[in-house]
Amino acid sequence: MNNSPGEIVGFVGLGLMGRPMARHLHQAGYPMVIYNRGKSAVAELQATGMNAAESPADLARRSTIIVIMVSDTAATEDVLLGDKGVVRDIRSGTLVVDMGTTAVAATRRFAHEIEERGGQYVDAPVSGGQVGAQQATLTIMAGGSEAAFARAKPVLEALGQHITRVGEVGAGQVAKAANQIIVGLTIGAVAEALTLASKAGVDPAKVRTAFEGGFAWSRIMELHGQRMIDGEFTPGGKAATQRKDLAQALELAEQIGIDLPATRLNRDLYDQLIEQGGGELDHSALIKVIDNRR
Repeated sequence: MNNSPGEIVGFVGLGLMGRPMARHLHQAGYPMVIYNRGKSAVAELQATGMNAAESPADLARRSTIIVIMVSDTAATEDVLLGDKGVVRDIRSGTLVVDMGTTAVAATRRFAHEIEERGGQYVDAPVSGGQVGAQQATLTIMAGGSEAAFARAKPVLEALGQHITRVGEVGAGQVAKAANQIIVGLTIGAVAEALTLASKAGVDPAKVRTAFEGGFAWSRIMELHGQRMIDGEFTPGGKAATQRKDLAQALELAEQIGIDLPATRLNRDLYDQLIEQGGGELDHSALIKVIDNRR
């Protein structure tokens, strides 16, 4: 049930993650205005009772809360500041919630632009992938003022289960950068471990089973380890997206003057996967670089 009476949610970005997220908000009772560059997703959700906008600016005119779930920083900037962007017609008091993975410095600049026009801004990137989006079990890391977060929280609660305000604007994206380092490096560790088992003549499926309940067990071992064993790389999170997130983490590290050597190596491995044509595969396909027989 919508526990934010009077709020109208505008949702931009109806891809693998955004489409089920928009559905959950609609099911929670929010009146929905949607926009996506590809029109098939819009038509699909219009059939469920959502209203379509012609542009992000049109969506801004018709919404009180705007949720953005697009691919990268450049796409977010276009949605917000482009020729037909949100800032062209945003109403004073509108809350913008960016749930994609966006560069920290850009996030703070976007927030300033929105706040200059009388709006509020929360960066709320997520972890949990397509499965988490479909099941409304996403982990959400938020940055923004206490007031903006309090207003965003009912919307976020329709999408996830573990929701944390990390700090002011940008803090959510810092947390997401740290999250993606752990995800990328752990996928790499699982890929190396299972390849080692296979090359040593031991069934990697049985090795994975042997890990259950021990220190090596994790959600990544559970989901991505199984994908690696099955050779099934239909994307829940794309390799190209993982590479982009690692690059953003390294960019942040450079800005604050620290070195992340393992993260650099992991990014380089994803570069190899992408060069081999695997950018659109699930990020667990990193094992194709480690085990070059695949």
